[in-house]
Amino acid sequence: MMLQTRYFNDYAIDEKRVSQGRTITETDIVLHAGQTGDFFPHHMNEEWCKTQPFKKRIAHGTLIFSIAIGLTATVINEASMTYGYNRLRFILPVFIGDTIYTVLTIAAKEDYKKPGYGLITEKVEVYNQNEKLVMACEHLLLVKKCNI
Repeated sequence: MMLQTRYFNDYAIDEKRVSQGRTITETDIVLHAGQTGDFFPHHMNEEWCKTQPFKKRIAHGTLIFSIAIGLTATVINEASMTYGYNRLRFILPVFIGDTIYTVLTIAAKEDYKKPGYGLITEKVEVYNQNEKLVMACEHLLLVKKCNI
């Protein structure tokens, strides 16, 4: 992890960043179920899942979201903070043993209602080891403007 100061004007539309990969494990799913209380059989019951369309357990969407965003947390920017997330979609299931990675693309920049700040929209795309899109959302980043 590194410290970096980037102001609103330092971001460029279509700029991309790709994370490292992370393999999803059974332990991830069990811990997430315990933390959230989501013990639905889609995540926890291998035998029941054999009777379902995917034939095996799937990772919680919220687990994939958490890990995917965590993979992007490699730089601390003192001039920005997360404002929120929009348009979260779970496109394909993620299974035990799948490896995911995250691609961030700067999609939009706009002035913010509070003077001295701008809003950056990052397109967040999460892919599996087969380069199939499994999750997507928009990350809103509130960023200070440079005082030049």
